[in-house]
Amino acid sequence: MPRTHSMPLIRLSMRQMLLISAIDDNGSLKRASELIGMSQPRATKALQEAEDLTGTKLFNRTNRGLIATPAGECMIRHAKTMLSQLSAMAQEIHSASDGEWGRLRIGTIMGAVPYVTETISAFLRRFPRTSVEILEDTSVELLRQLDRGLLDLVIGRSSMSTTPQLYNVTAFHDELLAVVANPAHPLIGRKKVGLKDLVDARWIVYTASMPMRLSLEQEFRQAGLEMPRALLETRSALTTMSLMQAEPNTVALLSSDVAAFFVNFGMASVLPMHLRSKSEPYEVITRKSADLNPQTLQFIEDLVAGVPSAARL
Repeated sequence: MPRTHSMPLIRLSMRQMLLISAIDDNGSLKRASELIGMSQPRATKALQEAEDLTGTKLFNRTNRGLIATPAGECMIRHAKTMLSQLSAMAQEIHSASDGEWGRLRIGTIMGAVPYVTETISAFLRRFPRTSVEILEDTSVELLRQLDRGLLDLVIGRSSMSTTPQLYNVTAFHDELLAVVANPAHPLIGRKKVGLKDLVDARWIVYTASMPMRLSLEQEFRQAGLEMPRALLETRSALTTMSLMQAEPNTVALLSSDVAAFFVNFGMASVLPMHLRSKSEPYEVITRKSADLNPQTLQFIEDLVAGVPSAARL
């Protein structure tokens, strides 16, 4: 193992880490230096020193501002992780001196929201002195936030990452799919509905290349039908329901868990369709390099244990 003084990066300061993170957030050295209270000449020197220590250029100057090089992206990721860990340490120290309050930061894809919220409700009844932050987005964006230390865990799919080897992954529930429609849709009441009946409907779909969107495209291919072009694309369940309430002819592909939630509130009806595709299972994803706090470990245990044994993988 090399001695500490032989590692040039040990000379990087937290102010340099803060500067590099701020440049990524703002795309400008001037705005970044103002944000962290550093003069621009000092910021220029600090960035140059960081590049000298790493032996490579971290940012390229373009007409769109400073753009990170591949080495810069690596530095940004680690800088944000370090800053996030410092923030978490400060919160834990504060919590320890304030009656042991805990903190939990969860990222979840839309389909898993019902499981996550149910688990959180039960978790908080047992551990009321816990602050919980929930972010709903795509697996790609959530894993990006996880990589930067901004989330403690993600409920999503590690297959959407280009570096799945960085994670600890536990698959815990298969996602079943359902086609839902406005309760006033003309096909409601039919005993059986096929994709050919919905060729002219306006589909509300997830954005391109996402697992649920790929599943729908596969369904149309297998049925020998062309994928509709008149699409409404969104990542949001709330937007999906708002669009569906506004236009009775719209239909959407949702996870059966999310569909059941909206059906229970009278906002949608499930069409009687047989779908061949099955999406990838939900996974609990954490970083191998991260030390999980007790709240995170307990939540993961509760989440996986809360899935009926017949549905668990």
